[in-house]
Amino acid sequence: MIHLRPLIFLLAILLSVQSNSQTDEQVIREIYTQSLTKGKSYDWLNYLSNQIGGRLSGSLNAEKAVAYTKEELEKLGLDKVWLQPVMVPKWVRGVKEYAYIETKPGKTTTVNICALGGSIATQALGLKANIIEVKSFDELKKLGKENVEGKIVFYNRPMQADLITTFEAYGGCVDQRYSGAVEATKYGAVGVIVRSMNLRLDDFPHTGSMTYDNIPVEKRIPSAAISTNDAELLSTMLQLDKSIKFYFKQNCKQLKDVLSYNVIGEITGSEFPNEYMLVGGHLDSWDLGDGSHDDGAGVVQSMDVLRLLKASGVKPKRSIRVVLFMNEENGLRGGNKYAKVAKQKNENHVFALESDAGGFTPRGFSFDCSDANFNQVLNWKPLFKPYLIHYFEKGYGGADIGPLKTDAVVLAGLVPDSQRYFDHHHASNDTFEHVNKRELELGAATMTALVYLFDKYGVNPIPNQKNIKN
Repeated sequence: MIHLRPLIFLLAILLSVQSNSQTDEQVIREIYTQSLTKGKSYDWLNYLSNQIGGRLSGSLNAEKAVAYTKEELEKLGLDKVWLQPVMVPKWVRGVKEYAYIETKPGKTTTVNICALGGSIATQALGLKANIIEVKSFDELKKLGKENVEGKIVFYNRPMQADLITTFEAYGGCVDQRYSGAVEATKYGAVGVIVRSMNLRLDDFPHTGSMTYDNIPVEKRIPSAAISTNDAELLSTMLQLDKSIKFYFKQNCKQLKDVLSYNVIGEITGSEFPNEYMLVGGHLDSWDLGDGSHDDGAGVVQSMDVLRLLKASGVKPKRSIRVVLFMNEENGLRGGNKYAKVAKQKNENHVFALESDAGGFTPRGFSFDCSDANFNQVLNWKPLFKPYLIHYFEKGYGGADIGPLKTDAVVLAGLVPDSQRYFDHHHASNDTFEHVNKRELELGAATMTALVYLFDKYGVNPIPNQKNIKN
C-alpha cells in the first residue's frame, strides 16, 4: 500500500489539472445543466411571490422580502452577506379606486382605473368633471388654458405597435404618465387620466411612477391610469359626445420616508478581490400584483448566479456580488445609495449586470461599454449560439446599475423576449402563474455564463487572443 501512495497522489494531480483545463464550452454547458436540472430561482420566486406578494417600497412586504432573501443568501455559503441601509419613500394606495363615465345624470358606465404611484388622493367624495382627450403635450399646449381649465385631461397616446422592441414603444409614451400631471396643471386641469402602458387591449390598469416636480402640495392634482379597453371606450364616447363627464375616487397617500435595505451577498475573488463584479435586480415592486416579472425574476436569477458559479465548480478571480436593490420603482434610492457607498469606499467596480425586463426567454444582452469591451463580447457569441442567445447590442444596462457608470466599467442588461412583458408590467396580472420555470432558469444560466466569461478574461480584451476555449 505504501508504494501506491505516490500513484494516488499523481492521479489526484492529473484529475485536478484535467478539471482546471475545462474549455469555456464545457463550463457554460455545466452552468446550463445545473440551472435547468437543479435551479433554485423558480422556488425562490414562488416564495417571494406567493408567500410574501407585492413589495411596494416602504411596506411590510418589502421588509419581509429583505429578511427572506438575506436568509436564502446566507444558506448558499457565500463569503459575505449583509444589509445596506437606505431611506425610501412610503406611498400607500389605500382602498381600491373607483371610476365611471357619465353620459347624463344617473347614466354611468364603470371603468377600470388605478392610482399612479406618488399621486395624491381625490377629495373624499371623489372628483367629477368634464374630460378632454389629448395625444401629446404639444396638443395640450395648443388647446390652452381656456379649453383645459376645470377639466380632467385624458392622455390617450398608445404604445407604438409596429416597433418590434417593446421597450422602445414604452419609452415613446411613458412621458404622459410620468409628467402628465405637471403639464396638465399648467393649464388649470383638475385631474389626469392616462392610458395604461400596454400593447394589449384588456381590462387591467397599469400603475407606475409619476411626478409633481416642484408643484406645491395644495396645487397638485390626482392622477390615475385607465385600462386600454376602457381608454378605447372613453375615446369613442368622447367622439360621440364632448360633454360627457368622468368621475374617479382614489385614497392614496404619501407618508414620511422609512428605513429599508439593499440586500448584498459576495463571493470574494481568489486573485483580484478588490475588483468587483455585480449582478442584480430590484427587490421592490408595485402593489397590484406580486411583482413576479418586475422584478422578482431578476432578483432570483441574480441570486442563482452566485449559486450556479459555486455549483459548477467555478472559483471566481474577482469578487462577485449579488445586489438586490430597494426602491427602483419610485425613487431609485437603492441604486443611488449603493453607488454612493462604493465611491466613498473607493471600490473598483469593473462590471455590472442587471436583470429587470421580466423572466421570459433570454435573447441576449445590451451593453453600455467601450468599443474594446464590446468587441470582446462579440468574440464570445459562438459560446452562446447553442442556447439560441444571439442579441448582443450596445445600449442600456439598467436603472439600478446606472449610477455606477464610468468609462472603465462595463454595464450590461439581460434582454429577454419582450413581446409579452408589457401585458403584465405594473399591473395586477404580474403574478407567479405567468412565469415559465424553464424560461426563468435559462435566463439565470445565461447571466451566469456572461459573468463567468468577464471574470475569466477581464474587462479588457487580451491582446492577440485567438482561442477563448482554453
